[in-house]
Amino acid sequence: MSISMTSIPATKRPSISRRALAVPPSPIRKLAGFADAARQRGIKVYNLNIGQPDIPTPPQYFEALRSFNERVVSYGHSKGHIKLLEGWSRYYQRKGLDVTPAQVQVTTGGSEAIQFAVTLTCDAGDNIVTSEPFYTNYYSLALGASVDVRPFAAEPALGYCLPARSVIEKAINEKTRAILICSPNNPTGTVLTRDEMATVVQIAEEHNLFIISDEVYREFCYGGTHVSIWQFPQVAQRAILIDSISKRFSACGARIGALISRNEAIMDGALRLGQARLCSATVEQLAAVAMMDLDEEYYAGIAREYVSRRDVLIDRLQKMPGVHCETPHGAFYAMVSLPVDDADRFCQWMLTDFNLNGETVMMAPGAGFYATPGSGRQEARIAYVLEKPALSKAMDALAAGLAAYK
Repeated sequence: MSISMTSIPATKRPSISRRALAVPPSPIRKLAGFADAARQRGIKVYNLNIGQPDIPTPPQYFEALRSFNERVVSYGHSKGHIKLLEGWSRYYQRKGLDVTPAQVQVTTGGSEAIQFAVTLTCDAGDNIVTSEPFYTNYYSLALGASVDVRPFAAEPALGYCLPARSVIEKAINEKTRAILICSPNNPTGTVLTRDEMATVVQIAEEHNLFIISDEVYREFCYGGTHVSIWQFPQVAQRAILIDSISKRFSACGARIGALISRNEAIMDGALRLGQARLCSATVEQLAAVAMMDLDEEYYAGIAREYVSRRDVLIDRLQKMPGVHCETPHGAFYAMVSLPVDDADRFCQWMLTDFNLNGETVMMAPGAGFYATPGSGRQEARIAYVLEKPALSKAMDALAAGLAAYK
C-alpha cells in the first residue's frame, strides 16, 4: 500500500530548512511563467529581464564541439582541464595580469565561483558586505550557505558609484569576512575607478577582510579602463577574482567560469569543493579553450555594439515622462526608476494585461536587487542585450505601457 503526502496531516510532514525558505525567488526569472503564458496567447515578448546576449557565440566554440571525437564523455579533473587552465592563463597574460594555471579553478559558471568564494571565506553566521543594488544571486548564494549579506547603499544620482568610506565601514561588523565588489557592475553598469578600488583595498587591509572581485564584464567598459583587483599586489592573499565565459563570449549555456587567487589555502579549498562536485562539463571546457585566444578586435567590436545599444536605450528612456536612468558606463544593464507605485506589479502587468500591437516587454523588478526592505520598489533592471531594432520596439511597448498603466 502506498501513502501519499497529501494523506499525511500537515503537522506530521517534514519541513524544509529555514535556510532554503530564506532564499528569495530571482527577480530575473520569477516572471518567466507569465511571459510563457503571453507567448501562448500569441504575444511577442522582448526579453530584457536577463543578461542573455543575442550576439552569436564565436564559431570557434562550435567547431571545437564538432571536433570532439572521444568515444566516451568522461569525468575531467576537478580543478579543470589543463588546456582550459592554460587558456585562462594566456588570456590574463595578454591583459597584463600575471595569472598562472595553478591559480585558476574552473567552475560550473561564474555562479559556482561565487558560491565557492562565499563558502571559502565565511562560516555559517558570518557575513559579506557589498554595494546595493547588487546582482541578485549574491544574496541567494550567500543565504544558501547560511551567510548574511550586509549592504551599503550606492547613490543612484552619482551613477551608483561607491559611497564614502565611512558608509562602507558602517556595514562592517565582527562577523564580516569579505567585501564583494563587481566592476563593471551588474545591475547598474557602474565601472569602479582606480581610486575606488584603492579604497576597497584599504578597507580590506584595515578590517582584515577578503576581497571577492566579480570581473566577468571586464571587456565591456565604455569610456574608461577596467581596473582589476589583480593590479593591487598588496592584497594578493586577500583577493579572489571571479570570471566567466558566459557574457564575454555569449556562451551563457556552456556554464564555464573560474575562481582565481594567489592564496594557496583558498586554491586548495576550492579544489576540495571542486572534488565534492566531481568536475565541470568536459566537452564545454574544451570548447571554451578555442575562444581564449581571440584577438582584441573581437572584444572591441562587441563593446562598440553594446555602446550603440546602450545609447538607443538611454535616449528612449530619458524621453519617457517620469522615467529616470543614469547612463551606465559598462556591462549591459541599466537600473531604471519608473513612475509606478510597485515595479513588481507593473512588470507582471506588462505580461498579463498589456500589449502594443501584439508585443510587450519583460523586465526584472528592482526590489530583488536589494537586501534592504522597501528599496527598489519603483525600479527595474533592463538588459540591453537585443539588437537595436528589437530594443527600439521594446521601448515602444514600455512607453505605451507606462502611459496606459494605472
